[in-house]
Amino acid sequence: MDGMDPADDAALNEIRRLLGNSLSMAGGPLEVAGRLRAALAQAQPALFATLPGGPGAQVEQLAEGLTWLAHHVDQPPVLVAGFGRLGAALAESGVMPQQLQLAGAALAEAMRAGMAANGWRQDFDQAWRSTWQHAYEWIAHGMIAGRYEPFAWTAVVVGHELRRADVAVVRLRPYLPMPYFPGQFARVQVSEHPEIWRPYSLAGTPGRDNIVELHVRAKTWGGVSGALVHRTKIGDTVKLARAEGAMTLHASRRDLLLIAGDTGVAPMKALLTELAATNDSRNAVLFWGVRTLAELYDLDDLATIAASAPRAAVIPVVAEGEPGPYLSGPVTDAVAAYGDWSGHEVFIAGPPLMLAATTTALLNLGVDPVRIHHDPPEETGTLEKTETPGGTRTLGETRTPGESGTGTRRGISAPEEAAALRGRSAAEITAAPHVLREIEGPR
Repeated sequence: MDGMDPADDAALNEIRRLLGNSLSMAGGPLEVAGRLRAALAQAQPALFATLPGGPGAQVEQLAEGLTWLAHHVDQPPVLVAGFGRLGAALAESGVMPQQLQLAGAALAEAMRAGMAANGWRQDFDQAWRSTWQHAYEWIAHGMIAGRYEPFAWTAVVVGHELRRADVAVVRLRPYLPMPYFPGQFARVQVSEHPEIWRPYSLAGTPGRDNIVELHVRAKTWGGVSGALVHRTKIGDTVKLARAEGAMTLHASRRDLLLIAGDTGVAPMKALLTELAATNDSRNAVLFWGVRTLAELYDLDDLATIAASAPRAAVIPVVAEGEPGPYLSGPVTDAVAAYGDWSGHEVFIAGPPLMLAATTTALLNLGVDPVRIHHDPPEETGTLEKTETPGGTRTLGETRTPGESGTGTRRGISAPEEAAALRGRSAAEITAAPHVLREIEGPR
C-alpha cells in the first residue's frame, strides 16, 4: 500500500503510539475535536452546514473518529475500508473533496493548540500529517465509489422503550453522518434478518443531533418489527439505507394539517419538531387517530414539542371505547368537523386503508389533491418484504413507512360535536392548549 506498508509492523506501531500519546497530551479526543471543528467551520463555513446534526453532535462524531483512527492506524485494510465508508457518507451529505483539503493542517493545529509550550514535536506533526494524507485519498475514493454502490449506515441502539405491548420507540445513533429531512423514512436491516430491509419513518431531528428515532409496531414476534420491538437492546447495531420520501416541509407558507394513524405519528413528530426548532410561525394542527385510549403512547412528547412551537396543537382522536378527555370516532370525522382545510398543506401517515379513506375525505372537503402529501402505500400481505437499498422483491409482510391504526376526546362522537367545532380556524385551534381536551364551540 503506497506509503504505508502493512508488513512494516514496527513503523505502524510507532505511528499508533505517536497518535495516541499526542491525542492524550492535547487534551483528549473531545477537546481536539472541538478545536478542529471550530477551525474548519471558520475556514469552510458551508462544510458543517451541509452535515447533519448540531455543533455538539458533530464534535462528538469527530471525537469518535479521532479515537477510532488512533486505535486502528496500524491496520491499513481497516483504515481503507473505514475511510472509504466515511467518504461515501460525506458525499451523501453533499460534501465535496475540496472542502476537506485544509483538514490535515487544521487537525495538526488543533493538536498543537492543546499542548503545553514546546509539547508539539516534529514526529507528532509528521505522524498526523502523513496519516491524514492517506486518509484524505481514501475518503476521496469513497466519495467517488459511493456514486455507484448502494450505501448503508451502521447505527448503534442508544435507547429502547417499550411504550405498548406491541410498540417500541427505538433510538439509533449512526456512526457516520446520515443526512435526511424531517418526514422522510429509511429502510432498516437487523442482524436477525439480513436479507430483509423494512421501511420506518424517522422521527429524529437531523438539524440538531445525530439520533434517529423509530416508532415500531410489531403485529407478531417475527420479522424485522418483531426483532426491533421484542429482542433489540441498547448496544445492538442495525443498518439504515438512504433516506427516502418527499413528505417534507415545503417552502409554501400555507398552514399545515397533519393527520396520523397510530405509529404514523412518527413523521408528524419529526415535522412538528422541525417547526419548533426553526421557530416556524405557521399554524400546524395534528390529528392523531388511534383505536383505543391506551394506544396514545407518545402523547407527552408530542405535547412538549407542540408547546415549544410557535403555533401548534395536537388533537387525539380515539376510535373505540372510552376516549377519556379526547375526541371519539373516526379521525376523518374529527378532521371534517373542524371546518375548512382547503388552504392548508396536508400530510398523512398511516396504514394503506387509513391513507385511502383520509384522502377521499379530504377531497370531499375541497382540498386540492396537489396539497395532499403522503408516502406511497406499499402492498399489504401476509409476508414481509425483502428489500435492498437498491430495490425490492416481495417475500412477506409489508406496511407503509409510518404504520398506524385508526381512530381520538370525550364520550361524544365527533359528528355530534360538529356544530360546536365547525368554523374554528387553524389559528384559533393552535392558540388553544397544545393538547386539546375540552372543545368549547365557536368563538
